[in-house]
Amino acid sequence: MLTEAVTVTTQRTSSQDSVVARLDAATTALDGPFAALDLQSLDANAADLARRAAGTKIRVASKSVRVRAVLERVLGAGLTGSGAYADSEGAGAFQGIMAYSLREAIWLVRSGARDVLMGYPTVDRAALAELVADPLLRDSITLMVDGEGQLDVVAATGSTDVRVCLDIDASLRIGPVHLGVRRSPLRSPADAAALARVASDRGFRVVGVMFYEAQIAGLPDSSPAVRLVKKASAAELSSRRGAVVDAVTAVVGRLEIVNSGGTGSLEVSSADPAVTEVTAGSGLFVPTLFDRYRAFTPRPAMFFALDAVRRPSPKIATLFSGGYIASGPAGATRVPTPVWPAGLKLLRNEGAGEVQTPVTGLAASALRIGDRVWFRHAKAGELCERFTQVHLVDADGTAVAVPTYRGEGQCFG
Repeated sequence: MLTEAVTVTTQRTSSQDSVVARLDAATTALDGPFAALDLQSLDANAADLARRAAGTKIRVASKSVRVRAVLERVLGAGLTGSGAYADSEGAGAFQGIMAYSLREAIWLVRSGARDVLMGYPTVDRAALAELVADPLLRDSITLMVDGEGQLDVVAATGSTDVRVCLDIDASLRIGPVHLGVRRSPLRSPADAAALARVASDRGFRVVGVMFYEAQIAGLPDSSPAVRLVKKASAAELSSRRGAVVDAVTAVVGRLEIVNSGGTGSLEVSSADPAVTEVTAGSGLFVPTLFDRYRAFTPRPAMFFALDAVRRPSPKIATLFSGGYIASGPAGATRVPTPVWPAGLKLLRNEGAGEVQTPVTGLAASALRIGDRVWFRHAKAGELCERFTQVHLVDADGTAVAVPTYRGEGQCFG
């Protein structure tokens, strides 16, 4: 097992080095800091997601992308699900967007999207008022709810004629132990059916249910114990998910959406006949948090570059900027990782800084003022909040700059 892991790591490092070399050659005229996306790796990752979904449609998680041009590459120019990546039957593998903000969802619909599922509840009253006043928005956007309080906020706009999806807790519970994220209070078939009935009686259009099994999709295969927990969680959820779907269907009729999964659990979710679609986003860029999964071979596609501006000692080079810390529990897994040239590491007492990032290691002594260092971020789309544009680099070495959400003047929180 150790030999296998070392071999995979060596192959991944070699592939990553060739990608970064291509990015570096294509962006020699640029000054750091900047972000670059390797399109060849992006396309390979998208094709692999389609393979793993095995014919189940994939909804793109926009929070893990945050670049409209990339969403259009995956979904098609109209953001409608006719992109370049085919599933096992030759149809478009990606269909629809999972948005993280209602204002974002409205902007995406105004940009051409026609199937946007909110991944989280919203109480943005101004955005809700805009939604209910526009028939196109009402038919294109599905709100996420898990309680009557959210229904009340929508109803206060004067209309309940909107599409809603019920967020069901997909965590694993073993006695008092809760494994997974803290999302929805809905867990049992009875809970889901009760809220579906209340929503339907109030005039809401209940069109789906969602299950996000973070303890499977977002947890690397770091040990046999973790793999055992993930297997047990998948078995428990499969049984409960079917029961929830049956209970809600009995109240509101056939559901359009039974959403589940994430980049780390596509095989598990798509294998369940009750699931109509899976969600993935991070698997397109593949940040460092997705390096230790056994279900797929990660191909890092998104990187950022910093320039060396100081040499405080022969063994340390200081880079401008770089403190792009990812969300989640504070710790070493949330900081960016220097990957090229090889042999660099952050200083324990300084880490990645707001204005400067010192690096040390075998390669640090060879860095000169003005030299470039390439990094990977810990999470996918969050890096795009730091840049107004991303440089898309094709296989032939051509580079095109496209705006991020920030670059288009959009900031959704």
